[in-house]
This record gives sequence, structure tokens and C-alpha cells, in this order.
Amino acid sequence: MSIIPSRISASSSNSSSVAPLLVLIIYLLGMIALWTISTAASHRAPYLDGMEGLIWASSLEWGYAKHPPLPTWILYVLVELFGREVWVSFFAGQLMSAAALVFVYLFGCEITSARRALLATIMVSVTMYFSLRSTIYNHNTAQLWSIAACIWLFYRALKFDSLVNWAALGFVAALAMLTKYSALVQFAAFFLFMLVHGDLRRKSVQKGLLVGACIFLVTLLPHLLWLISHHFAPLQYADASVQATSYSQAWQSIIAFVLDQLARLSPMVLLWGALWYWQRRKPIETLHLVTDQTYAGTLNAGARQFLLWVGLSPFLLTVVISAALGTSLTASWGTTFFVLFGFYAFWKLKGNDRIWLQRTLVLAVAMQLIMALAYGLARGPIAEYAGRDARSVFAGPELASKLNAIWEQNVPNTPVPLVASDRWFGGNIALNLNRNTQVFIGADYFQSPWLDPETALSCGALVVYAPQAKGYWSPQLIALYESAGIQGEFEQHWSRSKRSPSFMVKWGIIPPGPQCGQVKK
Repeated sequence: MSIIPSRISASSSNSSSVAPLLVLIIYLLGMIALWTISTAASHRAPYLDGMEGLIWASSLEWGYAKHPPLPTWILYVLVELFGREVWVSFFAGQLMSAAALVFVYLFGCEITSARRALLATIMVSVTMYFSLRSTIYNHNTAQLWSIAACIWLFYRALKFDSLVNWAALGFVAALAMLTKYSALVQFAAFFLFMLVHGDLRRKSVQKGLLVGACIFLVTLLPHLLWLISHHFAPLQYADASVQATSYSQAWQSIIAFVLDQLARLSPMVLLWGALWYWQRRKPIETLHLVTDQTYAGTLNAGARQFLLWVGLSPFLLTVVISAALGTSLTASWGTTFFVLFGFYAFWKLKGNDRIWLQRTLVLAVAMQLIMALAYGLARGPIAEYAGRDARSVFAGPELASKLNAIWEQNVPNTPVPLVASDRWFGGNIALNLNRNTQVFIGADYFQSPWLDPETALSCGALVVYAPQAKGYWSPQLIALYESAGIQGEFEQHWSRSKRSPSFMVKWGIIPPGPQCGQVKK
């Protein structure tokens, strides 16, 4: 089945409109600024995954204990440019969201007019994964752009029978895998589409797949070698993440997963409802006079099938496979499953796309502003006033200040070189101490590949754990604390609010050794 679309001719009103790409760029720059400023102003600490990324960005590796390396490489560059600041993780997530939306738009331009492509892109941008949750920089958010780019390149490869597009697809697909192995779900959707529509029988497709596969494997090779040398640790972590104790628990997880996805798509559904209400309340008579055909009806049949198969298959495959195997699902795993959902409005929309676009932009901007403001207030001032133990209001600066004073009393004139603690707890201390302070995650050298076991403790370390606080206090960390020659403890409130829970902070100091000067050289 051909996927070459029939182009949409521009209406006369298009000639006076602002170029859709320029509108998209302005909209995305506004999104990046809005959400970065909102979270930076309201959050005193990064999210758990964002903090982990900031810590991992201490070094460039071909893999890390839990995940492939590309998101950490991206964050490494941003940290080098802007410093290891809390807001950098929020900014990074928004960059991934914006990049993904650019590729959604480019894909849309392949199947319809630029204006309608922009319309669908703006619609999907208000979903949680492209707005609120894109402030959470993790491997799911970081994968958004590469999955959207893969969809665009896959469509172009089939449409033009171009080896250049197949080669580009192979490279970007490898980048998606270097972000998170769940990219395989999207690749399975591609395979199903080609299988059902007979593309696999075409010689040009077979040749293109071979070229793309070769580039894919060559790009992945260094990471594959790292996996072998590290006993496939990220795969073991992924396997542990999906384990369920029973089929009953698995089904509960699936139901929760589906409901969570509906909630995260709800802003887009709300936008659709607002558009319908707007037209019903203040109808524009000319809106539907252009044509009785819906936007989907103007697409070629192959393009419509592509939207349905490639757009819906990742979500459906995940649910079906999980149900069959009895595995557990986590809500954030659905991050990349809905990039094409803005186009599904095409099955209802018809008529003047300029009016629909204008209304959609007004509603989308208003929704982004409301969500960003409400989220910032809820996670910042309101959470702190209520005394909640939200990570966003953690008293990291105050905690770091107390620990730094203790360190200076015992090790004067020497900045803290190393904090041994839980990844998030220790990261908050290190971020508020010194840019060069490193984190020894759980006192585990495998989780902290930027440290040399032979010299890591030569210049001393601050060992911190809080049994009653959020975190994983590993046996290795407790053993390192017990080996510290200087120990103490103090009470700390979770946030600056005295209403927040308090917990006991246990600290230990390993003083610098005589070989410290040699290590620094």
C-alpha cells in the first residue's frame, strides 16, 4: 500500500498567514522558557532522575549502572556550559520535548499541509509528556526526540525508497537505543506496519533495511562491548523493573498504567472539548463551508494507516505483552507512545484550518500558562507551607551549609572533595557545596565510574546517611560510615517549613591522607 500522500492545496487565506515553522519556533521557545523558569523558581532540588543524571554527568561512559549513556552525555554538555545547577535538569527536559515536537511537525509536513501539521503538533504539545512531565529529565523524556525523529525518517524511507533516509534511520534508531532499550517497542511497530502492508516484500525496502541495520549495529557497537564487559547490568536492572509478584499484581499494574496514560493525555482531550465548545458557543459560519471532507479524508489511505498502526501499536503492544507475560508496568514508560496523537483530531476536523489553528494556539498557550503556574505553586510555595516532604522543597542548601561547617571545623581550608551517600540525598549536598564535589553513590564504585577505587578516598570524604529519610542506604555506605574516624549527627527538617517532617542526619568524616597531594598532581 502506497503511503505517498495527496498534498493539500493552500487556501487563499494561507497566503497572508505567518509561516507555520516560525510560529512553531516561537511557541517552542516560549514553552522552554515558561516551564524552565516555573520549575527553577519553585523547585529547590531536582527530581530523582534529574539528580541522578546530574551526578552521572561527572564523566562520559559507554554505559551506566542502570541505563544506556546518551541522556547523560547530553546533560554532561549542558553542565559544562551552564554549571551543575538545579535548573539545568528542567531545561534539558524541555529541550528534549521541543526537539521532539519539531520532528512531529516535520512528519506532519510529509502527509499534509504545513499549517495542519502545526495544528496537530500544537495539540499534542499540551499533553503531560510534552509539557509538565517534560521538566523531569530522565531516559523516557530524553527519548522523545529520537522516537519522533525515527517515525519521520521511517515514513520518508518508505515514501522515497531512499538509502539516505534508511541510513539516517539506522543512526537515529541507534541513538534511541543508546537512550533507552524500550525503543524496541517502536521498532516493533515499524515492523508490524511493513509486514501488514507488504513493504517487506519490496527489494528497495530490503536493501534499505540492510543498510540501516549495518549503521545501527556499528553505532551501537561500543555500548554493546561495554554491556558485555559489565555483565549486562542495565538489562538486569530493566528485567528487575518489570517483575511482578503475581498475575493479580500485574493486572493491577496494567489498569493503573492505562488510567495514568489517560490522565496524562487529558489536557489534549480538554483542548479538543474546548474547541468544540468554542465553535458551538460562538459559531463561525464560514468555518465548515470550505469542504465537507475531514482532514483525515484528504490524506492518502496509506498515510491514514501509518498514523493508526505506528501511532497506536506501541501502547497496545506494551499492554498486550505485559498481560501475556504477567509483568509490571510503570506509568512513565508510556512517555514516547503518543507522539502522533495530535493527528487523530483530523478524523473530526474539517473546513478552515486557519481558524482552527488560531483557536488551538490561543487555547494551548492559555493551558500551558495555567499548568506551569499551577504546578509551580503546588510544588513550591504550597508544598512548603503545608509542610509536605516533596522533593521539590527539600532543604538541600541548608543541609549542605550545616555539613560544610562541620567539615571545615575538622578539615580546615579544604573543600569537600567527595560525598558518599544515596544518589539523590548526596547529590543535593554536592550540588550545594562545590561544582567539583563528586558523589560516591552508595559507596559503590560500579555506580560511580568517575571514581578510581585506588585514589577515591585519598583526599577524604564526607559520609552522610539519614535512616528515616527518603533514600537507599546500602550496606557498603553504612560500612563506610562506620569506618569514619569522626562521626556525629543532627536533626534536620525536610524543608524550610517547621511543619515538615524532621529526620536524623548521621555524618562521618574520612580525613585526607598523606597521599592526597600526589593524587591532586
